[in-house]
Amino acid sequence: MSKHFTFSIKSIRFDENYQPSDSTRITTNFANLARGSSRQENLRNTLKMIDNRFNSLAHWDNPTGDRYAVELEIISVEMNMDAGSGSDVFPLIEILKPNIVDKQIGRRIDGIAGNNFSSYLRDYDFSVVLPAHNIDSAEFGTPTDFGDLHGKLFKHFLSSDAYKKRFAKPPVICISASSSKTYHQAGNRHPVLGAEYQQNERSPTDRYFEKMGMRVRFFMPPNSVAPLAFYFVGDLLGDYTDLELIGTISTMETFQKIYRPEIYNANSAAGSLYQPSLRNSDYSLTRIVYDREERGQLAVKQGKFTEENFIKPYRNVLEEWAADFAH
Repeated sequence: MSKHFTFSIKSIRFDENYQPSDSTRITTNFANLARGSSRQENLRNTLKMIDNRFNSLAHWDNPTGDRYAVELEIISVEMNMDAGSGSDVFPLIEILKPNIVDKQIGRRIDGIAGNNFSSYLRDYDFSVVLPAHNIDSAEFGTPTDFGDLHGKLFKHFLSSDAYKKRFAKPPVICISASSSKTYHQAGNRHPVLGAEYQQNERSPTDRYFEKMGMRVRFFMPPNSVAPLAFYFVGDLLGDYTDLELIGTISTMETFQKIYRPEIYNANSAAGSLYQPSLRNSDYSLTRIVYDREERGQLAVKQGKFTEENFIKPYRNVLEEWAADFAH
């Protein structure tokens, strides 16, 4: 059955002229910024923040703090349901890939694919399946097969020729730490990733990414105020160079300062014991316009879109493929 699912990869530059495509999830972080009257100023300021943060972390041999620039690609992955015809295509995943420009020596360096992670199917799981499962439950829970299909499709993509031809290393996905968990410093410190934190218990997101073949570590980079969650395959500290890791940190910390300023643009840094809170009132706003409430509403709409255009029409095919999928 796996021969019937193939992938095609497209990319578009994320710069101040970026316009979201028709197939882009409009809840996606980078797409949300590129809407409305402030779109170009939003994008210009975001990219400047990323460059500045990159140079502050890559400070060696960089006395003027402007040696590097970060160029971002939006990678869109379409899944072809029938490799023979190419007619049934669904927009499966969107991720970001930084490309690092060393202006001092005129060299371009590949960053790590992943960063922001956007998935229609994840919207369906979290905004349709999960609420339906808990509607009459006294305690919050997840179905036993929650995330199984999404995880198998993601693993299938990573093992595909399309991925291997385009990317040399596995992805790293970087998101916010959970506001429902408590974190404590573990004593481990990395020169770029910073102080490692450990959480008191796993979150539903951790278990969801685990089904995608990814595990999580939490680090608070130097001069940051809260730990970030890094989901990865393999060895986070050993598989990537410092500049590659800085590309991910500078990109995703910037987005989190915009989307969750209560946590990532707080006026005081996390201590040795830390619980993130969106109710924190001691934080600073960026100059970038973002509608968080609208984003939550759109996630539900896009989850239902996935149900109508992907899950229902292809349910039998997907279930048969998933049953035969080799981990």
